[in-house]
Parts: sequence; structure tokens; C-alpha cells
Amino acid sequence: MTRELHLNAFVKPAGEYLAGWRHPDSPIDAGVNFAFVADLVRRLEAAKFDSVFLPDLVGIPDSKPEVLERVAVVNDGFEPTTLLAALSAITTHIGLIATTSTSYSEPYTVARTFASLDHLSNGRAGWNVVTSLNDSEARNFGLDSHLGHAERYRRAGEYFDVVSRLWDSFDDDAFERDAATGRYFDPAKVHSLDHSGEFFKVAGPLNAPRPVQGRPVIAQAGSSGPGRALAARIGEIVFTRAVPIAEAREYYASIKAQAAEFGRASDELLVLPELSAVIAPTKAEAEDKFAALRELLHPRVALADVEYWLGGINLAGLPLDSPLPPLPATNASIGTQHEIYSQAQRDNLTIGDLAKLIADGDGALVGTPIDVADHIEEWFTTGAADGFNVSFPWLPTTLTDFTELVIPELQRRGLFRTEYKGRTLRDNLALSRPRSHWQ
Repeated sequence: MTRELHLNAFVKPAGEYLAGWRHPDSPIDAGVNFAFVADLVRRLEAAKFDSVFLPDLVGIPDSKPEVLERVAVVNDGFEPTTLLAALSAITTHIGLIATTSTSYSEPYTVARTFASLDHLSNGRAGWNVVTSLNDSEARNFGLDSHLGHAERYRRAGEYFDVVSRLWDSFDDDAFERDAATGRYFDPAKVHSLDHSGEFFKVAGPLNAPRPVQGRPVIAQAGSSGPGRALAARIGEIVFTRAVPIAEAREYYASIKAQAAEFGRASDELLVLPELSAVIAPTKAEAEDKFAALRELLHPRVALADVEYWLGGINLAGLPLDSPLPPLPATNASIGTQHEIYSQAQRDNLTIGDLAKLIADGDGALVGTPIDVADHIEEWFTTGAADGFNVSFPWLPTTLTDFTELVIPELQRRGLFRTEYKGRTLRDNLALSRPRSHWQ
């Protein structure tokens, strides 16, 4: 079978760029403007994207008011599963992936929510499994601080095992719904979970039919040691940061090999690095477009973004042309911290350089449609990616440019579909429907 390129849309309605909400082309209330979000997703479906992914936090980050007051993306948006349920009614093929935390939710509730979303969408749901990022989220759920790194990944592993088994509570053919006999389901085809583990005690069964896809597609983005292990064991889509291509190839080979250690075939796990692009007919025009956007970003917001991703490191008052100070002990996203810090050391980046890089989406690709298509083709054909997690600095402009200029070029090269090949998200990702745990 010919290998297929896969494209997921990473959609923050206010824009991936922290000042994207200020762009004159963007609606000022994008995060809670359903008509606007619906239009974006319809455009993505028309372009034949595999899926749309909505990130989420369950708390406002610990940042100073003078920073938070200038940021839309964490303060003004829909809860993702609610939004995807609404989008499922106005779309037919595009996959719908939502983030839900394993640290601050219960397995039974999440199993029921995503089973419902899979049925509402006729088999297009996906769950991005995260362990959450910061103390502000913990304080919304009765804790003083975020769970320890090792503990939250042990919890996540057990959490997934409980949820995936709850989805199998009813066999696929359990529901007879025979009005003549009065028998609604076969009790022999219903299974209790009776789970008792380190973190959870869940009886089951789930009061929902087995999902259309057997289970929703599982996405994961762990980059630390425990995070990678979880991704290799359960991930079917693995989201990764944008890094140099040599590092991407190394990661691609490594995570596929690690998945094999769990008895999984290489095509059971799709690696999608982040790709952010600003596109115009000429590179000079694209650079001018991005330069105009950069003018909208307050310097303190850019610096605060670095502080956030480095676990709360305090950079205020340090010269922008100085190197990073040592990393503090932290309990946030350890893998991401070390990736960013190592990149700064390797490339001799100053604090100002790093603020610009992170604000730009870890190095947005700025160029022509041919430039972007060349980048995608090189990574896809040389062992660096199975596709891309495409983010959009400001909306709708960069999404429209990608769908109307890059997608046709990828199709012309025979790299990307012109029609959806299946009904479910698993069909279009060429992922098999998992067997029930009870088979």
C-alpha cells in the first residue's frame, strides 16, 4: 500500500501567535465565536485534512496580570469536547480531536464523553491524552500544586487502561433492540471492569455502546522519558515540536523502535511534527506579512512565554543579549523544557533570541507555497515525519493560504489525497479498528 501523508490542523481560534488576536483580519472574539470556528473547520474539511485538534488547559497560567491581560488564547475559549460535539453536526469526514487531562478528570466520565463524541460524529473522535502543565490547574481541583512528574505519568498509564477497557464494556453486537421480543441487549455480552489499582477503583460497565471506531484515535505528545514511553505504548498520533530535520529523523526512528518494544507495528503510530507557515507569492512578501504580525506582540508577553515553557524561570531584569540562566527545579513539562534549553545552548541563543523563536512558533516557515511543499515533501520522504500538525499564526488568513495554496501543490505532487478514502478517522489515517479486550 502506498504510504500516505497525514495533516492535522492544530486550531487555536485566536491564533497560535500570541498577538494573533490583534491582527486586523481576525475577529476579536474568535475563541468564543462558533460561526467563525465552524467556518474554519469547514475549510479544513474541504481541503481534506485528516483532523482538527483543539488544545486545552483547565486553568489560567500563573503569569503576571500585565502579561495575561494581553493574551487571548488561554483566557477566552470553548471547552473542546463541547465544541467538537457541535462541529460533528456540521461536518461529515474530518476527524475531531480534543484534549482532556488525566490528572484532573475521572476515567469513567472521559470514557463516556468520548464514546458519545464518537457516536455523534459517526466514528471521527480522537482523544489527546495529556497530564496537564502547571500548578494553576491543580488549584482548581483541590490541590496546592501539580502532581509529581513520575506520579502523573503512572496515573496516565492506568487512566488510559481503565478508559480503553470501559469502551469495551458492551460487545459490538450486544444490542439486539428487538421490539417484538422485548429484549434490548444480550447480558452475556456485557462486561464489568472491576478495576482496582494504584489510582483508580472503577467497577463498570460503561453505560454506552462500544465506540464506532472501537475506541477513539489516541493522540499523545510526551517528550520526557515517561512521556515518550506512554506515547510509544498508547499513541496512534504523536505530536512533536518543530526541530531540525536531523533531530526529527532521530526521534522518528526512536519512537517507532520504542513502539515495537510494546509489540506494535511501525504503521500503528503516526509521527506529526509541528508546522507553522506564513505564505505569500514571494518570500519577501511572506516576510513582510510576518514582520507586520511581530509588531503586534508586546515584548513582555514574548519573554513570559519563554518563562512559562521553561517551568517558571524568572528572566525579568536580565539583559536580552545574555544567555539563559540555569534551569530551576520544576514540575512542569520536563521534556519540553530540556528540549528548549538544549536548543538554546546548542545554537548559542540569547534570551532575546529564544523569546523571538518561541513567539514565532519555534521557527515558523516563511515563504512561498513551493517552499512549504518542498519542506513537507523532504520530511515525509526522508524518515522525519508521517505528516504534520499544522498550526496557524493568525486566523483565518494563514489557514486560508495553506488550504488554497499549499494543499493543491501537495496534491499535484501526488503526496496528499484529493478525496477522503473512508468514513471514520481511523479509515482516513489507515489505522486498524482495535479488538475488544474481551475477545
